[in-house]
Amino acid sequence: MLIAKEVVHQKGERYLVEKLSDIGNISVDTFDGKVHIKWDPQASVTAMGQLPFFIDFLKATRLFESWVRDCPLLYFSNNASKKRDVLGTFLLSILSGHTRYSHITALRSDNVNPALLGMHKVVSEDAARRALSRLSELDATNWLTTHLEKCYAPLLELPWILDIDSTVKPLYGCQEGAKIGYNPVKPGRPSHTYHTYFIANIRVILDTEIHDGKSISGCYSAPRLWSLIDKLDKDKLPKFIRGDSSYGNEGIMRQAENRQINYLFKLKCTSKVKHLIINMMEQRDWSCAGHGWEGIESSIRLSGWTYGRRVIVLRRKLSQENIGVLSEDKFTGQLSFDFASISPEYSAYEYSVLVTNLSDEILTIAQHYRDRADCENNFDELKNQWGWAGYTTQDLNRCQITARMIALIYNWWTLFVRLANPDSHLEAITSRPLLLNSIGKQTTHAGQKHLTITSTHAKANKVSLILSRITKFLKFVKESAEQLGELEILRQVLMVAFRKFIPVSNEPPPKWLTSTA
Repeated sequence: MLIAKEVVHQKGERYLVEKLSDIGNISVDTFDGKVHIKWDPQASVTAMGQLPFFIDFLKATRLFESWVRDCPLLYFSNNASKKRDVLGTFLLSILSGHTRYSHITALRSDNVNPALLGMHKVVSEDAARRALSRLSELDATNWLTTHLEKCYAPLLELPWILDIDSTVKPLYGCQEGAKIGYNPVKPGRPSHTYHTYFIANIRVILDTEIHDGKSISGCYSAPRLWSLIDKLDKDKLPKFIRGDSSYGNEGIMRQAENRQINYLFKLKCTSKVKHLIINMMEQRDWSCAGHGWEGIESSIRLSGWTYGRRVIVLRRKLSQENIGVLSEDKFTGQLSFDFASISPEYSAYEYSVLVTNLSDEILTIAQHYRDRADCENNFDELKNQWGWAGYTTQDLNRCQITARMIALIYNWWTLFVRLANPDSHLEAITSRPLLLNSIGKQTTHAGQKHLTITSTHAKANKVSLILSRITKFLKFVKESAEQLGELEILRQVLMVAFRKFIPVSNEPPPKWLTSTA
């Protein structure tokens, strides 16, 4: 007869756990003498000691409260996580620069900020991941796009430019929509494609859509582009739409012309475009286009176009050390780069062709297109500093939800940082150490909470002064909240944050935000 073995817990493991729990004060020997160390996991400390200033901003503008209130996430069990805890966990994780759901575990030792957000606890990574699976695609889209619109709607009263572009997110598993398409960084790697719409220069996101890796062409951006445009009043339309060669096609240009919207795109170097460049080489009336470029105006009608359109041919002289030829061996397929030898009496140029219905001069149009390069800075920040390269799940819907949540929280943080620094955009790699990361210790006395902040940043004194001024401004906003509606409050904050881009008026900005330390 066989007798089943009794399964018991390994005594060695339990002994180790008991010994670890008994650790008290220990001493380490340093070059400055002995240091006595004690662990206190229950202490009310946080590594984001300056986050309460941002929470004050979110409460004054009612951005976070309305975001939680409108969330379509529903639980029916008494033991389930609270909606506020789930969304607050995502807010803290995204602000911390996390890129994986597993990074959420690092937040569970923060005993200060979750309570300041009105949370009861930080949920686990599994609870956060499962929560998104409860949201339908339609409900999540309506919820997040509505709150994205809140962040930028008042800004559309000012002249603005709409930048459209796409970027690639490499994938390493069996995700929905993971297809092999254009991928300049990791050729042959499956990917997702992010189609994104920006307000140029101020780096505010209108929306972002995720498609499979093959859907990178501009035609996949068009449906969402026109839905964004068609929702706007005539006086809030962009001055023009700007994009690279992927968007310089008949379909998008014709739709823009039908809506009487200007555009500026780059053209692909097709055979007819090459022939145009050759013809322009013989012309002598090239004008200055800035930054070493020359330009000349012409018109062209490519195959598939309904009529000819205005084009600007740009060229820039290449220095001798930058001239080279890329060749491919017909037998091995190996690429090689050979430097060309050109006589000093000859000049070599690189060319670029823009298509537009703008009536501006060549120098202005060339500068407009050079400014479009800021889109690449946006993608670099969002992918490497804000988590667009992470938070990956197997279904496309949850990837889309997290991408829009990151875009929304990125917009909130951008508005807050603009209050502190209206002159330029500060990327997260700079603004987090400056305005967020510091040691905060919370104490309670006479029923009141006190937070002692210790910043190790070299500009700690200046930052403390700036944050104090922002607090005074938000206090003024709160005092006006009874007379102002939610949208009007946000509009007032936006106008102050982006005061650098507002035409000069007779009303001076608030004194506590104009001076610098």
